[in-house]
Amino acid sequence: MKYSNRNQALLLLADGTIFYGKSIGIEGTVFGEVCYNTGMTGYQEIFTDPSYFGQIMVASNAHIGNYGTNEVEVEADKIMISGLVCKNFSFNHSRVNSTEGLKEYFEKQNLVTISDVDTRALVSYIRDNGAMNAVICTDGTPIEELKKQLAAVPDMEGLELASKVSTKEPYFVGEPTAKYKISALDLGIKKNILRNLVKRDCYVKVFPFDATYEDMKSFSPDGYFLSNGPGDPDPLLVAQETAKKILENNNPVFGICLGHQVLALANGISTYKMFNGHRGINHPVKNLLTGKGEITSQNHGFAVVREELEKHPDFEITHEHINDGTVAGMRMKSKNCFSVQYHPEASPGPHDASYLFDEFIENIEKAK
Repeated sequence: MKYSNRNQALLLLADGTIFYGKSIGIEGTVFGEVCYNTGMTGYQEIFTDPSYFGQIMVASNAHIGNYGTNEVEVEADKIMISGLVCKNFSFNHSRVNSTEGLKEYFEKQNLVTISDVDTRALVSYIRDNGAMNAVICTDGTPIEELKKQLAAVPDMEGLELASKVSTKEPYFVGEPTAKYKISALDLGIKKNILRNLVKRDCYVKVFPFDATYEDMKSFSPDGYFLSNGPGDPDPLLVAQETAKKILENNNPVFGICLGHQVLALANGISTYKMFNGHRGINHPVKNLLTGKGEITSQNHGFAVVREELEKHPDFEITHEHINDGTVAGMRMKSKNCFSVQYHPEASPGPHDASYLFDEFIENIEKAK
């Protein structure tokens, strides 16, 4: 059937549930795993975060677009989400340093967006029934046809997506005269991670997702960094092998999110797909080494199996998520290696965890 109103649009979930809304004016049909972010600000950083590649984003904040966009407030050079679902879409914006409105920003990249959705009900439904594949349609495609197309979309579990967002060729960030040299594995790296490293006097060479240890070692780095990124970490066999060799040579290494999961897999510790994942800028984490609490920015749908990590003789859990007890950080006892399952480079967001970049530099100094 066709929709009766030309502006009418819908979100169809894999279990057959339908939420209706309105198109903001960009016609099309897009697929992805539906998830939600609870952040009250920072929508542009969310939309351009490579870790969200392949996902339909539901914004739980009631207003999206009210402060427009700014060309420097991005985590990648383009929008990474598959589509957007929101309650109130602001066609007009108000901010002194905005570059353009959100609709114009979306039109340039053809991001299909559905507004006027009961996002409170939608977020509650996803929370109770789990993240699942979905389709946004704003062009009137019949629902039965959408169901057939949606059934053919692969699940996120087992899906390798880092190759879709990683750089194709190595590139440099920072000043060649900087004190420290870092080889970074780009599994979907955010620009603000690189800014934080450069701010700490690092010259960074960023390598593609499938770079070998020999590739990264050729830069003669003082330390290695494994980045965040989208998809399931399990298929990233080359990255896991690279991580193994970094550890075999006891090089200083720091991993964030997907990089954290790759380090676990490189040591025989499993990961699993979470029911919903953690996505927001107010997630509480406890530092088990200091006893202090941290408010953190998080964005992940996979996690490290805590029971296996606790049994591993060479690992200890350094941070845990206070809400559900999942592993939020770990380190090795015999290697110069640590990682976290959240974003210390958060922007916008809390800066409680920015000290982790300082710890990485301290580890590099100790290794010299």
